[in-house]
Amino acid sequence: MSLSFDRSAALVAENAKHIAGGINSNFRIGMAGGPLVFQRGEGAYLIDVDGNRLIDYYCGMGAMILGHSPKTVQQAVKDQVEKGILYAAQSEIEFEAAKILCERIPSAQRLRFGSSGSEVAQAAFRLARAATRKRIILKFEGHYHGWFDNILWSTAPAQNAAGPEEAPVLVPGTVGQDPVDAAGLDVIGWNDLSRLEARLAKGDIAGVIMEPAMCNQGAITPAAGFLEGAAAACRKHGAILIFDEVITGFRLGRSGAQARFGVTPDLSLFAKAVANGFPVAALVGRADLLDLFVTGGVLHGGTFNAQPVTMAAMVATQKALTPEGYESASKRGVRLKEGIREILKAAGLKAQVTGFELMFHVGFGLEAPARNYRDLLKSDKAQYVKFAHALLKRGVRVLERGAWFVSFEHDDAVIDTTLEAVHGAAKDIA
Repeated sequence: MSLSFDRSAALVAENAKHIAGGINSNFRIGMAGGPLVFQRGEGAYLIDVDGNRLIDYYCGMGAMILGHSPKTVQQAVKDQVEKGILYAAQSEIEFEAAKILCERIPSAQRLRFGSSGSEVAQAAFRLARAATRKRIILKFEGHYHGWFDNILWSTAPAQNAAGPEEAPVLVPGTVGQDPVDAAGLDVIGWNDLSRLEARLAKGDIAGVIMEPAMCNQGAITPAAGFLEGAAAACRKHGAILIFDEVITGFRLGRSGAQARFGVTPDLSLFAKAVANGFPVAALVGRADLLDLFVTGGVLHGGTFNAQPVTMAAMVATQKALTPEGYESASKRGVRLKEGIREILKAAGLKAQVTGFELMFHVGFGLEAPARNYRDLLKSDKAQYVKFAHALLKRGVRVLERGAWFVSFEHDDAVIDTTLEAVHGAAKDIA
């Protein structure tokens, strides 16, 4: 089987006269097979304009944890639309949504809703600086916290531009980025507690932001004691610890990576899977920090914050994220991950398959599991892109960066079909 995507290519090219590049996010450029155009989603599948029925492991870049078009979420949205779309005021459904997160997330004493992870990250930085009266936000190589100028640095730097591993330099993520915005930022390598402690000891850090498990690049577990040590070091040196759980939240467990690893940060960011594809994000954390929005003169606003339709979607999503659902989906996710590892090994392809039940990473050419971004730079990305393209031609859609997202809808039959496609794709590139 070798699928065709000609209609998608033609539509993207035709509509480039209206939309720059025919796409509305640069992260959709350069995908194997070209940017695809879809008509609908059903469970674990997406159906494109060429009529291809693709098993989907993008899952909306991780957002679709319940799969495509879950009935309970659809019905909740329809019911709320009949009641009203936007009030420019509060609604009871947002209070219900807030209560659910505050009960589930260890760090959530208070929260504020927004529309995207990029947006609530900015609110977190503002709180950290207001609370500490310091300026510098410390981030880690390979970690992504939004596309704004003041944080889009060293998310995927080339090794020849990133400087030495022990003293990395800030590398801009785009042309047109204002270098002035880097004045409030610094970067070090992740999973190295001694370097983090040394940098914090300088005393100028307002906040430290990290993915508690590195999932934007790779799927890397924190080293033993790293998160605990980071929290202690931040307390010692008066810095605010921020966990970016935009990806890890609700994929590494119903209460986030912070519950899984037993480390509670000062502030946390959630988005993506929180509302199964609807534009909901949340900044949660210590009550004294969030209350600075009320009593400390710190501004937070947004026309679409806690928009009732998205809040209804969030409540329905959270109700559907049951322990039983996690247990069964996790078993299938592990079966898929282990199956891929065995198939690649049998085909003579050197690869590391690492990560978690509902989100893992396949890195070709790696001798050992990656510990940080510099280790991931050693992977054979070109070979993986060929693998992804071979899978796409067999009806399986995976991200070219190596990430696989599994939903509750990826049942045993879907996993079996996927592993069969992996067999064929492995033979193609071996």
